[in-house]
Amino acid sequence: MLTFIIRRLLLSVVVLFIVTIVVFAGMRMLPGDPIRMLIPATEQSDLTEQQIIELKHQFGLDRPVIVQYINWIGGLLHGDMGVSIQRRAPVAQEIMRRLPITLYLGLTAFVVGTVLGIPAGVLCAVRRQKWIDTLITTLSNIGITMPIFWLGIIMIYFFSLYLKWLPVAGYTSPFTDFWLSTKQLVMPVICLAVFPLSSMARQTRSSMLEVMQQDYIRTAWSKGLTERVIIIRHALKNGLIPVVTLAGLGLSMIIGGSVIIETIYNIPGIGRLIISSTINHDYPYVQGVILIVAVFIMFVNLLVDLAYGWLDPRIRYS
Repeated sequence: MLTFIIRRLLLSVVVLFIVTIVVFAGMRMLPGDPIRMLIPATEQSDLTEQQIIELKHQFGLDRPVIVQYINWIGGLLHGDMGVSIQRRAPVAQEIMRRLPITLYLGLTAFVVGTVLGIPAGVLCAVRRQKWIDTLITTLSNIGITMPIFWLGIIMIYFFSLYLKWLPVAGYTSPFTDFWLSTKQLVMPVICLAVFPLSSMARQTRSSMLEVMQQDYIRTAWSKGLTERVIIIRHALKNGLIPVVTLAGLGLSMIIGGSVIIETIYNIPGIGRLIISSTINHDYPYVQGVILIVAVFIMFVNLLVDLAYGWLDPRIRYS
């Protein structure tokens, strides 16, 4: 297993290198000038060409693209992600301020979706073609196809404007005001948890139905074991292998998948940062965020691969 982990880590370095090239080149292929975006429209007519050249020199944008890339990579190797063009602040500092907010929101939604989705899928498989199976399957189909931006807007209207139970938007740290923070996160967490909950319920149901038809399950029934023991000790572990893959995909999207919800609910996380930075052509922010997202996805994929071996001893790492 150690050899497998080392090989994956070395491969991750190659993937990260390719990601840096793609994101660096992609940002500079976008139409628009970040210096022009920096200056208000009312003041651009007063700018001289010399002032624009000085601003480009200040941010290193007057150098050849390959030199800019090498300087950025050199900074990354020393833990420096650069300085924002718009905010003129260290990129790493702003990302580290916003990253815990996105992780708090995304992990909470992921836990809710997993804790509710897997038992719901098991219940559907055990009570196949019963009313509970029909109800959960129908709700899961609705949850998978429902646009989360539409759900977010409907929830704002109903729970905030009509019933006045929850705040419309905003974010407060749980260390500052836990109750207010909880109320502000209820709607965003529900929106983010709907899809993973629905997809995990469907996948768990499908996997459990397949496993319950296996010979060793019939043998367990013939030995007189209770339904609870058969499901928990024999069926669930093997049935979770496809679910772990799905959970890994959901966990990988925690950082990048909250873009819409953070925008709707005015949450100052990574999602809003990457949207505003892309619009303003703030290269260092976009490059830094995408790099963090890539690292997170590769880490989650490694954990998923290792989980396969724990769930199924027949899987060997070579």
